[in-house]
Amino acid sequence: MAPLISSASERKEALLEHSIHPCQKFSYTHKKNAPDSAMIIDAMDPLHTRQFSDFSLISSDSDFTCLAARIRKQGVTTYGFGDRKTPHSFTKACDVFVYFDTLEETETVADTQRFSTRRIPEKNDLNRLRKAMRASADATGWASLSVVGINLGKMKTPFTAKNFGYAKLSELIRDSGMADIEIRGAPKPCAMVRLK
Repeated sequence: MAPLISSASERKEALLEHSIHPCQKFSYTHKKNAPDSAMIIDAMDPLHTRQFSDFSLISSDSDFTCLAARIRKQGVTTYGFGDRKTPHSFTKACDVFVYFDTLEETETVADTQRFSTRRIPEKNDLNRLRKAMRASADATGWASLSVVGINLGKMKTPFTAKNFGYAKLSELIRDSGMADIEIRGAPKPCAMVRLK
């Protein structure tokens, strides 16, 4: 993972490189969360346009738990991204929560080897995967792979295929031999899985 940006000049360079518009908010009184409140208001404005199917919150701050829950209530899929220190209440309020350390870039040979070494999960992890598949399945036993992924992200300790050297959950499931996989639908294909 790239080192954290610490200096103002590094922050400025990163903002310019990624075309991010910075917005400074100052607290009106001591120990108040004016910046958090302003960001919540800014998030609610586009939500009410009903033009979005997905929303991402990048924070480890529990102050955004109610915002995540409100966005989900609107029927918008909510993705959270943060550190391992993120409170459980916030991770559960999101449809999917991804920890930063699972997003590491493979910039070195050692990293490339670590992510290229695939391994089938241990029994406990396979049971967690089965549980998510059962929870996602319809009456015929088939489940959308994307829904399985969402349910895995809601677990107390989120399950991600990257932890086992896989870029995709479908590849991990295929190699484990625990389920059948079918691609259905057109023009937008959808992967479906069913436990054997």
